[in-house]
Amino acid sequence: MNEKINVLFLCTGNSCRSQMAEGWARALKGDRIDAFSAGIETHGLNPYAVKVMAEVGVDISQQSSKLVDELLDIKFAAVVTVCGHAQENCPWFPGGGKVIHVGFDDPPRLARQLADKGADAEAQLDCYRRVRDEIKAYIETLPESLNL
Repeated sequence: MNEKINVLFLCTGNSCRSQMAEGWARALKGDRIDAFSAGIETHGLNPYAVKVMAEVGVDISQQSSKLVDELLDIKFAAVVTVCGHAQENCPWFPGGGKVIHVGFDDPPRLARQLADKGADAEAQLDCYRRVRDEIKAYIETLPESLNL
């Protein structure tokens, strides 16, 4: 039986994309992956990320926004940056592990852009749903796609 691997999903504020990735990894790959998420800053857990994940039966409401510094004592097999800012600011990770970049659009930014154009709340939530589904598709490829 294979041992579980530790995978860290890293984003700027650990509020949305990395949280969704952690939730998906726990829900879909919890038998093979111990999933963690963190940020280079903390922005709190995004309520819209919580909402769209709940729509598909994944509860991330008890996860918390944390700094990457809080996880330095964990040995990760892989650190997956899910936004360009995190990739640029964490080209290597002190706790070891292979650093992989898989960028996803920023739902809060996309939703703000739509709101500025007069889009309703449902259209704004669709930004979160699209990215949620893209992250799920990526998580489904793990751990094989990590090429460890």
